[in-house]
Amino acid sequence: MLILLAAIFAVHIIGIILLLVATIDNAWWMTNNMATDVWARWLQTGGVWNYTNLPTVPSYPQDYLQAVQASSVLACIFSILGIFVFVAQLFTLQKGERFTISGIFQFLACLCIMIAASIYTDRFHIDEKEGWYGHCFILAWISFALTFISSITYFVLRKKTA
Repeated sequence: MLILLAAIFAVHIIGIILLLVATIDNAWWMTNNMATDVWARWLQTGGVWNYTNLPTVPSYPQDYLQAVQASSVLACIFSILGIFVFVAQLFTLQKGERFTISGIFQFLACLCIMIAASIYTDRFHIDEKEGWYGHCFILAWISFALTFISSITYFVLRKKTA
C-alpha cells in the first residue's frame, strides 16, 4: 500500500507541475514568429522575442479569455490544495474517510482545466489558417487526464487501509 500511495503522490505532483507549466508558459498557440498564451503574446522581430498585449479584436473575446485565465489558475490552486489535504488526511483521518476531500479537490482541478482548454479550443484561433496549438495547450489536456485519473484513484482508495 505504501508503494501505491507513493505512486499516487508522484502522479499528483506531476499533474501540479504540468498544470503550472500550462498556465504560466507562453505556448498555447504558435506560428513561426509568434507565441501566444493566456496572458500575453510574444512576437519575434529581428531574432528577438518582444512582449505584446493580447489582441482586443472580436475574434479574441476578452470575456472568454478571462474565463480561460481564471479556470487555469483555479485548476492550479485546487490541485495544490489537494496535495496538502492528501498528506494531512493520510495522518489524521480514519479508514473510509481518508481521501474523499483530496479526490474532490482533484476533480475540481480536472473540471477547471477542462473548461479552460475547451473554451480556448472553441473560441480562439478558429479563423486562423496559419499556426498550431503549442505545448502548453497539449500539457493542459494531459494534466486534465492526470488529474481525472488521480481523482478517481482517491475515490477508490478511500476504503483501503494505509
